[in-house]
Amino acid sequence: MERKCFYDWREVAGEIVGFLAGNKGSVDYVTFVPDGEPTLDACMGRTIEFVKRETDARVAVLTNASLLWAEEVRRDLELADVVSVKVDAVKEGVWRRVNRPHPSLRLDRILEGLREFARGYKKTLISETMLVQGLNTSSDDYREIALFLRELNPSKAYISIPIRPPAEPFVKPPTERDLIEAYEEFKRALGEGRVELLNMPEPPPRIIGGDPATWLLNTTAVHPLRYEHALKALEGRVGDPAGLIEGLVREKLLLKAEYQGAVYLLRNFRVKQ
Repeated sequence: MERKCFYDWREVAGEIVGFLAGNKGSVDYVTFVPDGEPTLDACMGRTIEFVKRETDARVAVLTNASLLWAEEVRRDLELADVVSVKVDAVKEGVWRRVNRPHPSLRLDRILEGLREFARGYKKTLISETMLVQGLNTSSDDYREIALFLRELNPSKAYISIPIRPPAEPFVKPPTERDLIEAYEEFKRALGEGRVELLNMPEPPPRIIGGDPATWLLNTTAVHPLRYEHALKALEGRVGDPAGLIEGLVREKLLLKAEYQGAVYLLRNFRVKQ
């Protein structure tokens, strides 16, 4: 809950600028999506300002919106070219079951912060709603979320499902019928062409930076990565991609997990590198 500078922002910004210099024309956005909530970083605004001043890169921030009630957070986010906000529920009980927030957070305060930010933000605002079977997949849930999103007026509202190994084994994707019902409800509220489903596995990373092992550990710290995608990304960067991956698994730095018929790699946070 307490914002602070977790790292030297100059070092972070310098690494971003250095990476962009070596990959001109191949980066769509510099996206702030760390292992955690990006707006907890009190130095985020300074990092964004530096990157935009020193490069021609566009910046995106993916936030769970939990701190948007704070004026300084909204001010930092206004520097970004794209902001994606998470809206999984607008009812307190549903929100606590799906998102399991810090006990001191209040949904009404977060929703008002979202409204305030949307009113003043002049760039591209998008939203993401993760549907979890049995938790936020009732007709009332869809309708209430859709009506709230209409207040925010995002350029695009994404409906996502669990496509990677979840934190809890009981988590399941919504049924096809639920997904269609949610899509139609969102479309009624927001209009044609402004709702998109994120229900397919993402493509492999196009480029990787720095040491391949470090890149793999950093990537899996943010989200699970399909084993086959890791192999494809590492091709040409190391002589034996599978050997590198399996070595990190043996060192217990990476874990393997199977989900929906695919094998994923996850960072093992119980072991420090």
